[in-house]
Amino acid sequence: MSKLPGWLGRVGAELTELGERLEERRAAAEAQADRDADAEPAIPATADHAATTADHVPPPPAYAPSVAARPDPVAAIPWGMRVAAEAGWRLLVLAGTLWVLMRVISAVQLVVLAFVAALLVTAMLQPTVARLRRYGLPRGLATAVTAILGFVIMGLVGWFVVWQVMDNLDTLSDKVRDGIDELKRWLLDSPFHVTEQQINDVAKNLSDTIGTNTEEITSAGLQGVTVMVEVLTGILLAMFSTLFLLYDGKRIWQWVLKLVPAQARPGVAGAGPRAWRTLTAYVRGTVLVAMIDAIFIGLGIWFLDVPMAVPLAVFIFLFAFIPLVGAVVSGALAVVVALVTEGVFTALMVLVVVLAVQQIEGHVLQPFILGRAVRVHPLAVVLSVAAGGMVAGIGGAVVAVPLVAVTNTVVGYLRAFGQEAALRHAPQPRGATAIGAASTPPSLPAPEPPPEGEDEGEGKPPAH
Repeated sequence: MSKLPGWLGRVGAELTELGERLEERRAAAEAQADRDADAEPAIPATADHAATTADHVPPPPAYAPSVAARPDPVAAIPWGMRVAAEAGWRLLVLAGTLWVLMRVISAVQLVVLAFVAALLVTAMLQPTVARLRRYGLPRGLATAVTAILGFVIMGLVGWFVVWQVMDNLDTLSDKVRDGIDELKRWLLDSPFHVTEQQINDVAKNLSDTIGTNTEEITSAGLQGVTVMVEVLTGILLAMFSTLFLLYDGKRIWQWVLKLVPAQARPGVAGAGPRAWRTLTAYVRGTVLVAMIDAIFIGLGIWFLDVPMAVPLAVFIFLFAFIPLVGAVVSGALAVVVALVTEGVFTALMVLVVVLAVQQIEGHVLQPFILGRAVRVHPLAVVLSVAAGGMVAGIGGAVVAVPLVAVTNTVVGYLRAFGQEAALRHAPQPRGATAIGAASTPPSLPAPEPPPEGEDEGEGKPPAH
């Protein structure tokens, strides 16, 4: 019994020491937790705690520098640059569309040119069909008579040109040979000190060039055969298209209108007849002006005893369908023929005749005959002819100016039609403003009369 109190004392001391160690470990664990909390915020255990932490963000310390908020990237771009970017990508899409359209047109260039030629011929012959119908002929018979007469006249003109050229070819060859000899004598007597040996060397070089390029000339001849086949194909396509356009042009136009979206259909229906009037006025006026040019220049060449006066007059008539450029080319051709065949004085007289007739044409005939319907700026004429020639050759140069004239008419009408629609749907003014607006008539496009020579109601746009 004397050992029991000692044993109990030792047990109590050990328990006391164990409690002190547990307290030290607890204190060390709490200190470590505090250090971890200061280094990295602890992940909240519940969603309520996360929401509370998000709502109560601790403010930055006082010593932290102030950082300005970043603006919206759209607001940081200047307004002009944003407008340019918006217009730029739309222009890129439009340019891509035009590029694809031009590639498609170039792939079927023969068909497109034949159809455009048919449109030009139809614009020239359609008034005759309408006049025959007013005389009581059925539509089919009037179309057949007009088409046959038109094709026969154009064929006779082509045959006459070929016949005149072949008939005067021998005479022209003799004249050219005499002109070359005269030019050679003039060069020998000129102050340029040209010797006969130099002239013979130039002639020999030309002969050698022709001899060495026989294969190229042969391939060019074969290509010429291909071109002739394409030309004949295009002529046949143009003839068939002209027949159908003369006979059934109204139904074709109504079918085209069905392809237009309903919202744009009234504007297109009104622009179509105006575009056709512009094209008709251009073709008829150009034919009349070209005929006057050919007659007067041909008479001048004939009085000056220049060979091939009639074929040159026909060439002047045909080249007159290419504005500006065609007159220069045909006039230069007449001057060159006069220079080679008759000499310098006759060539100068032909040049005077050509310039005089062209001045009368540009300042009197075209403004009086064509009028305001197809008035196009000369710069637009030159650029359109150049672009048409680069894209589709001579055919493109011929159709470029009427295309520009028709486009100008259509754009002007659609602009006026859009202004009319905007005024019609605008809110009505009130009070004194309404009285003033009622007393002022709106500037709307004038109503168009029915196309010349057509039946009543034919060619009119549908009621808006």
